[in-house]
Amino acid sequence: MNSTCGGFAFRVGARDPSTPARCGVLTTRSGDAQTPLFMPVATLASVKAVRPEEVRRLGFEMVLANAYHLWLRPGVKVVEGAGGLHRFMGWEGPVLTDSGGYQVMSLGGDVKITREGASFRSHHNGERVFLSPELSMDIQERLGADIAMVLDECLEYPVSRRRVSESLELNRDWAGRCREVHRRADQALFGIVQGGMFSDLREVSARSVSQIGFQGYGLGGFSVGEPRELTLELVERTLSFLPGDAPRYLMGVGDPLGVAESVALGVDMFDSAFPTRIARNGAAIVTGGRINLRNSRFTDDYAPLDDSCRCYACGNFTRAYIRHLVMSREILGFHLLTVHNLHQLSRLMAELREAIAAGRLGELLRRLRAQP
Repeated sequence: MNSTCGGFAFRVGARDPSTPARCGVLTTRSGDAQTPLFMPVATLASVKAVRPEEVRRLGFEMVLANAYHLWLRPGVKVVEGAGGLHRFMGWEGPVLTDSGGYQVMSLGGDVKITREGASFRSHHNGERVFLSPELSMDIQERLGADIAMVLDECLEYPVSRRRVSESLELNRDWAGRCREVHRRADQALFGIVQGGMFSDLREVSARSVSQIGFQGYGLGGFSVGEPRELTLELVERTLSFLPGDAPRYLMGVGDPLGVAESVALGVDMFDSAFPTRIARNGAAIVTGGRINLRNSRFTDDYAPLDDSCRCYACGNFTRAYIRHLVMSREILGFHLLTVHNLHQLSRLMAELREAIAAGRLGELLRRLRAQP
């Protein structure tokens, strides 16, 4: 199975015999990326606390930056002056830019949504700014991302069915306008499915976005506080209405079991600040969940963060030492936790790809589900 357009391509190489999971290759002008893939979040053109070369060495081939944030600071002209986003941030692989719809909801002050776009106050200085579908496309094209996302309205949870229905009309219009004005031939454009937590509205959105036609499809509006069981139920239903030859991207999900369960449903791409954010809060992803190094029980714990991990942090330092760094607010502590957590996600994605190719994803899922 192949999906090719303007230098962007998606090829499925193997399928799991017992689930809809597949592994493949995304081809962009900046290189290939193996799927299923996880994108570390580089919101401000930086994966927090690690160098670009470390991100690559950890096994990641694509990162996510945010057009909204870069538009406000340092500004598109600054990035253009450096030769584009890749040169600006020193990253040689593919970059996907999120359009900023989620940030308008979560960070914008005094937000006013109309058909024309989103008017809101900057979280930096309170200045009122305006973001339209056309401006979002212009920003992302000028930044030079390999994959751009349409501008969408992301709603909080819970929200009424009436409000979600109104938003679907707006998102359909915005997606069409993004598609119409997008001109950069070497940049793929992904549509976004919304629909809140209503199964039939998710179907309506998936059908309408597919009808417009994009090179890939994001599943937005998840990880906003809903139960994980509901997320998986809606993801499974939504995927059945999206083109099978295009990559499917579950936006904002990054906990290991959630990623694995979603891969089994047929998701190809993920992003989340989860591994880097909890690292900055002193937490490490370990077999069966996570631990918080701020807990006093780790004061004299001389074991590695995770016995099964082979990352730099686990190979050289103990929980006691990293806790000491965290409690002392030493930057090294947060760096080591970030390296460890990203390594855990990278290792998981490699295991998922190997299991799919070998036809034993079910075995891997049973093991992950059984972990305490």
